[in-house]
Amino acid sequence: MLVLRRKVDETVVIGDEIRVTVLAIEGDTVKLGFTAPREIEVMREELYESIRQENMRAGTQKLEKDSLKHLLHQAMKHKEES
Repeated sequence: MLVLRRKVDETVVIGDEIRVTVLAIEGDTVKLGFTAPREIEVMREELYESIRQENMRAGTQKLEKDSLKHLLHQAMKHKEES
């Protein structure tokens, strides 16, 4: 892990397209600003982990036959209403 010290309004550059700027320091909290291409997702680690775990759960869940029939019926009904 690279450790850097930065002051307010100072920036760290990652590659050619990502910049992280220290916007403010409030007590023990640091406010950061990120500039990156739209195709690069930037999110808090706890949110990333929550999404990753939910995706893993969703990928391992087995749908019962009746649940699958119900979902298919709802999709067909929605299509007919459109």
